[in-house]
Amino acid sequence: MTVIPTAESITPQWLTQQLKSRGVDATVDSFQAQQVGTGQIGKCVRYTLSYLNPPPPGAPVSLIVKYPSDDPTSRATGVMLRNFLKEVRFYQQLQGRLKIPTPRCYFAEIVDEGPEFAVVMEDLAPARQGDQLAGCSPGVAQAAVDALVGLHAPAWCDDSLRTLDWLTDDSPQPQGVADQAAMRELYRAQLPGFLDRYGHALAADERVIIAQVGEVEQAPLFEGLPETFSLIHVDYRLDNLLIRETADGVDITVVDWQSIRLGAPLNDVAYFLGAGLLPEVRPGVEEEIVQRYHAGLKASGVQGFSWQDCWQAYRRGVFAGFGVTVVASMLVQQTRRGDEMFIAMARRHARHALDLGGAEFLI
Repeated sequence: MTVIPTAESITPQWLTQQLKSRGVDATVDSFQAQQVGTGQIGKCVRYTLSYLNPPPPGAPVSLIVKYPSDDPTSRATGVMLRNFLKEVRFYQQLQGRLKIPTPRCYFAEIVDEGPEFAVVMEDLAPARQGDQLAGCSPGVAQAAVDALVGLHAPAWCDDSLRTLDWLTDDSPQPQGVADQAAMRELYRAQLPGFLDRYGHALAADERVIIAQVGEVEQAPLFEGLPETFSLIHVDYRLDNLLIRETADGVDITVVDWQSIRLGAPLNDVAYFLGAGLLPEVRPGVEEEIVQRYHAGLKASGVQGFSWQDCWQAYRRGVFAGFGVTVVASMLVQQTRRGDEMFIAMARRHARHALDLGGAEFLI
């Protein structure tokens, strides 16, 4: 039986076993633990390792272990939305076939669909976690969108992915007709509470378009699996990126794979640019960034997807952030930083939709 530790039960001996199972011949003698990040569903702890003997070259100085949140509401949400299952299955079944930069994984296991799970990853410090509230520069945004080519292109219209039931079956994410209705009803159910909590911080036209999405049966947010699909991260934003800026450029590593599913690839692009770039910066740079993404798809072998198709899909993708913002904000533990983050995301996604004429898709 596979042992899945908690933050309270994890031991140096257990970490030693995981390292040795991945070819690292080193014995952990002790560790120092420190919680890192501000995840709403999961909890991450950094373990700084001390070894019994001098470790071999390449042995990690520290590791990151992801556990379920301590908050009962967030844990229940992680099970309901299959977040814990998806995170583990990503590292077990998909990481090796994709080209998007991700941390090396030493262990990933779950009991049923959770909440009992753990993922052990390499620690990429001194890379810094992106700051959703502060936003990012166009250079970081370009690197983040470039990295998406490594997720989308290897999975482009790959029907074999439909056989992975954890990506499709019984998920409240919109896949088929039933899932469209489920997502729409979930959005509508959480909308009044969302507007009551955060509406005071939004402009009138921003409140209107957020509400309008819930009123329209065929809003892009509730569409089923499109003809052009791939794997999508769903929550591709700065808080889920580890960023290292050097004189040679920007390196991006992507974490938090708890929402991955099949869907419209440009949703990831629009979601990131809408949330990550400040509204006064985005309009001047977004088309060039999306053009480079499209060129990256073509260079990776994607065919039959014109620039016109790409830009239209990007414009429709501006609504991708509405679901995460409205629904997730009401289903996870409320925190001060979480409130600030959800307000920033709501304002930026709504402004993005308004700037690109998204209202035409809500008729």
